[in-house]
Amino acid sequence: MSPSRSAAVLLALLAGSAWAQTPTNEASEAAFTDPVTECTPANNFAPVAAAVAASSFPAIWLPVQSLLPNDSEGAAKFAAMSGSIPNIAPKGVLGVLNETIEDTYPAADPDCWWTVATCVTPKAPGVNPDIASVPEPNTLGYGFDDGPNCSHNAFYDFLSEQKQKATMYYIGSNVIDWPYQAQRAITDGHEICVHTWSHRMMTAFTNEQAFGELWYTIQAIKLVTGVTPTCWRPPLGDVDDRIRYIAQQLGLFTIMWKYNSNDWEVSAGSATPAQVQANYNALVADAQSGAFDTVGAIILTHELNNYTMQTAIDNYKNLSAAFKHIVPVGVALNQTQPYVESNYTQQTFEQYINNEAATPDINNEAATPGNSTGSDAGTGTAAAPGSSSTGSGSKSGSASSGEATGSSSAVSVSSFGLTSVVLGLCGIVACLL
Repeated sequence: MSPSRSAAVLLALLAGSAWAQTPTNEASEAAFTDPVTECTPANNFAPVAAAVAASSFPAIWLPVQSLLPNDSEGAAKFAAMSGSIPNIAPKGVLGVLNETIEDTYPAADPDCWWTVATCVTPKAPGVNPDIASVPEPNTLGYGFDDGPNCSHNAFYDFLSEQKQKATMYYIGSNVIDWPYQAQRAITDGHEICVHTWSHRMMTAFTNEQAFGELWYTIQAIKLVTGVTPTCWRPPLGDVDDRIRYIAQQLGLFTIMWKYNSNDWEVSAGSATPAQVQANYNALVADAQSGAFDTVGAIILTHELNNYTMQTAIDNYKNLSAAFKHIVPVGVALNQTQPYVESNYTQQTFEQYINNEAATPDINNEAATPGNSTGSDAGTGTAAAPGSSSTGSGSKSGSASSGEATGSSSAVSVSSFGLTSVVLGLCGIVACLL
């Protein structure tokens, strides 16, 4: 399946809505076990309602066409960086790749375009390299794209039962749709990264549009959770040095992967469960053969639907047996300050594997959900995360590296996940398919 076709199919699987009992806060949402109830829109979350009424965000699930006319802060940030963005032409229009550009792209890969060349070491000066593996030996950088899924409670409950934290790559439109679900990631101690506003191919945007896809997602996450991410992952890995630089100027470092479960493709009809299981098995086999004795791995998996989350549950025991440690990517990088707000401190790798609390930073006020999306968001230039490896290699007794226990009961994920996307984007998908 071509990258542009893959993008169109995956986009049609991403978000949706249902109607039932309305949650009143994160705790009440997290307590729901019925998927229809979980997926009731939280229209009572006042900060989002007010921001939408004030036209502070683009239309959800549609590609960002330009910065909003009332967004003076975003305009100023974009103007400050626009003169230094690498001079690389967009590879499509409004997030849809031009297949002719793909087919005729030079073999020399002048733009470090991952979609064609899986390049992770930029060629433009001053652009930080991608994170495609973790420095800790025998360690898996664990995370899930495309959240927050409205009916992820059973999955997040499972992770909590295992005392397992992960890196969650959140789509801005989903955060606006499901604010209480996004807040649960913070409550449970997961690490949140940006996964763009509309989940399109980033190299097929203009500079301003690509900026907006990241900027408004940062703003949404800050508004809903009170924290400003410092990491991001491009949908389907579509990134080049131009997009990397824009993200870097917004304070984001780029996280990629080298192992792909391809779990999302089952719902798209382009892969079978057996093929996905073979991908998981290949990662386990490599771990058992010593492939990660020096440097660890990152796998691409998704919080997309019942199948992808249940498959993660089903494979957790084997992954835990194969790897000495399973940790969020930021933990493996010893990224103790995962957000701009310095009051929130993440565990070091050693603290995590030994089940020790993070060392608190008391120099800043607490971040609060619902605050203005103002000056903290997207501040500064992202530095490449520290990668000092402890090289410990020792099996700890912490639950984070242990085997899954108990029953892997089915995750109840709503079948309503297609509703809003199909209604809002069917014209786009039809054109691409």
